[in-house]
Amino acid sequence: MARYLGPKCRRCRQEGMPLFLKGERCDTPKCPVVKKKGPPGPHRRMMKKPTEYSGQLRAKQQVKRTYGIMERQFRRYFQTAAKHKGMTGFNLLLSLEMRLDNVVRRMGLSTSMNGARQLVLHRHIKVNDKIINIPSYQVKVNDKIQITAKLKENLFVKKSADECSKKGVSPWLSLDVSSLSGSVVRQPLREEMSVPYDEEKPKEQLIVELYSK
Repeated sequence: MARYLGPKCRRCRQEGMPLFLKGERCDTPKCPVVKKKGPPGPHRRMMKKPTEYSGQLRAKQQVKRTYGIMERQFRRYFQTAAKHKGMTGFNLLLSLEMRLDNVVRRMGLSTSMNGARQLVLHRHIKVNDKIINIPSYQVKVNDKIQITAKLKENLFVKKSADECSKKGVSPWLSLDVSSLSGSVVRQPLREEMSVPYDEEKPKEQLIVELYSK
């Protein structure tokens, strides 16, 4: 599958917000979004005034890059969300938020999406005592997620779980640091998702408007 191999911080600067693609560094003053104002490139001062379409496009790109998926896969998520009952935009974000790699990251077993995806792909994650190596696997309520026995002594995983426990795990998840396991307590609310909630211009609504054209 195609994947982006360029500078991760460049993507954050393009969106004007930290996407937490580098884990802990995004929470420090070293984050390029803090150090360097504006989008990347030598011609950023010559950029035109934002249009309605550019706002919709940026919203889609921010969501795609937050969850680390490509355009074709994102479009499939949207088509599936449109078929379900309820608001299409919320259904879209919910299906992305409940991906296994994202749940592993939000639970604190990894500091970044790439790290969480690597744990899943390398068969280090169990869901309900069964090894799952599919990052897009849809986790359900009451599912138990845990690290395999081989990786329980890994220093990076332990450190990540300890720091997440100190900061506080999202209310829709639970984490047991001693056993490096957790569970999905309930479905996340909109305000609890990885994509920041904007009451004036919800990103999910902008995406629906973009794909409705």
